[in-house]
Amino acid sequence: MKMKKFGGTERKVYDLVKPIAEDLGYSIWDVSFEKEGAYWYLRVFADHPDGMTIEDCEKLTRPVNAAVDAADPITQAYILEVGSAGLERELNQPKHFEETIGMTVRARAIRPIQGVREWIGTLTAWDGTQITLETADADASVTLVLAELSFVKHYVSTDF
Repeated sequence: MKMKKFGGTERKVYDLVKPIAEDLGYSIWDVSFEKEGAYWYLRVFADHPDGMTIEDCEKLTRPVNAAVDAADPITQAYILEVGSAGLERELNQPKHFEETIGMTVRARAIRPIQGVREWIGTLTAWDGTQITLETADADASVTLVLAELSFVKHYVSTDF
């Protein structure tokens, strides 16, 4: 897994919308600008301590849309989507790992590592190249190299 590096457009939009979101009580988790089929999508993923509702997304969409339109950092046509970062959000930036220490994550390897392909555990350490998880089914922690992982996501148990 590679750490996400903001492209020029993503960085400009992030810097533009971050203060808007913070003024409204939200935080920006991620910004992506990707082509899917014939269309370009600008996606702004937001978060709130109490979670994001559809109303929160609507509340944030209007000022984000106005600010991006006024600054005009994108030359081609695109579709703007403002949404929640989601419960099982992917950790793909240094700040994500730093903010998630002490929380439960799910990590999946590109190929099995010593016969195991997926781990769920508490993220106890991150140094920029590897993570350490304390798993419930192991007496010891496991250290995983990020380059050998396809993803690391925040994990929410679906057990009731």
